[in-house]
Amino acid sequence: MSRIGKNPIAVPAGVEVKSKDHAVSVKGPKGTLTLDTRGHVDIGINGAVVSVSRFDDSRRSKAYHGLYQRLITNMVKGVKEGFTKELEIQGIGYKAGIEGGGKKLLLNLGYSHPVNFDVPEGITIQTPKPTQILISGADKQLVGQVAANIRSLRPPEPYGGKGVRYLGERVVIKEGKKSTK
Repeated sequence: MSRIGKNPIAVPAGVEVKSKDHAVSVKGPKGTLTLDTRGHVDIGINGAVVSVSRFDDSRRSKAYHGLYQRLITNMVKGVKEGFTKELEIQGIGYKAGIEGGGKKLLLNLGYSHPVNFDVPEGITIQTPKPTQILISGADKQLVGQVAANIRSLRPPEPYGGKGVRYLGERVVIKEGKKSTK
């Protein structure tokens, strides 16, 4: 049996989990998230404990067993505490700012024009410093995808290290060309 899939999911106080027609809905202080299980697994709710079980021992069912257990665990954690990713910007003149009441992220990344990034629903972006971006939300996948999309606007380049990177990301700096004289 799947080691991850068989673990029960503890539901903290203030979080409500419902299962109906192959869909799981989790509601908490940070919002509501819904997951369609598409009939791959069976969801059992006993008070403050949610369990995931599979229908058979096929290879596909075994894979979905652990996957859906972890997705539901992330949903419960997301609506209770939320998830955060932090990006840092390095480079002379590179900076970030919020416009439009938190709906647009304005980035100066060394291009001839500023880059506007539209913030999706359910995500909040803050810039405590002009070179720091905090991305937070209840959906772990969406927070990670938004962080990856912002990073892809100017990934760190290997010769000077300029660009947008995750906090603590190590960029290996290559040596430049040497003259033979």
